[in-house]
Amino acid sequence: MRRTNPLVAPVLKWVGGKRQLLHEIKTRIPKYNTYFEPFCGGAAVLFALQPSKAIISDTNSELINVYKVIKDNADELIKILEEHKKKNSEEYFYTIRSLDRLHEAYAKLTDTERAARIIYLNKTCYNGLFRVNSAGEFNSPWGRYKNPNIISETTIKALHIYFTENKITFLDDDYKKALNTAKKGDFVYLDPPYLPLSDTSNFTGYTAGGFSVADQEKLKQVCDNLNKKGVNFLLSNSSCDFIKNIYASYYIDEVEAKRSINSIAEKRGEIKEVLIRNYEYS
Repeated sequence: MRRTNPLVAPVLKWVGGKRQLLHEIKTRIPKYNTYFEPFCGGAAVLFALQPSKAIISDTNSELINVYKVIKDNADELIKILEEHKKKNSEEYFYTIRSLDRLHEAYAKLTDTERAARIIYLNKTCYNGLFRVNSAGEFNSPWGRYKNPNIISETTIKALHIYFTENKITFLDDDYKKALNTAKKGDFVYLDPPYLPLSDTSNFTGYTAGGFSVADQEKLKQVCDNLNKKGVNFLLSNSSCDFIKNIYASYYIDEVEAKRSINSIAEKRGEIKEVLIRNYEYS
């Protein structure tokens, strides 16, 4: 068993984060050469496993930029976050949030300034809800927290060490392209936007696009292709008839998870999810 650093942990709050399911997921992880996580989000599973070789990706370019900056420029990132903390107020929050609406000003931000902006907004917005509108503009409101943990210096430094001491590749790309190099002996963890259990629970605002039923069906085809190549995969999703039916030929385990981030307060709490895999485990 690879020794892990407990300080390596998510630096961002993220819708659908897997901290509550880590035990269930970790007990189902097979041996592998390269670890793939093409819907990385807050990357709780990556940070729990801490593989020495991994390819992580997401279509959210701001998210991937955060990870790249932590790897390449952690000290400057921490300094900028310290400035955000000093100035933190409701007025300041909305000033920083508005930058992606001021296209010329936003284009002048460095990668490190962009990463600090996202971390700051994530730690101070309502319920940690990373949400953008159809134009890709951050639109979560001010969270009114008394003392938010904006800097997370210990976590950032631990992640920086992990990223630099291991072969971790970051891709800002479609999940299908990110899996092009996966081969027999590798392992893929898939955590796509879940199929909503009702119209009101549909939350796809973490990127400017959505993830439809047709997208779920395309993902199933990708899983079939991985299976044909001998690549082990584990997929998490909603526990509903549609998902269970299309993956009926694979192993399906129903598990319970607690959700603390949701756009609708009554949807937070314990819900049923499924873990789908194409391999046996003991």
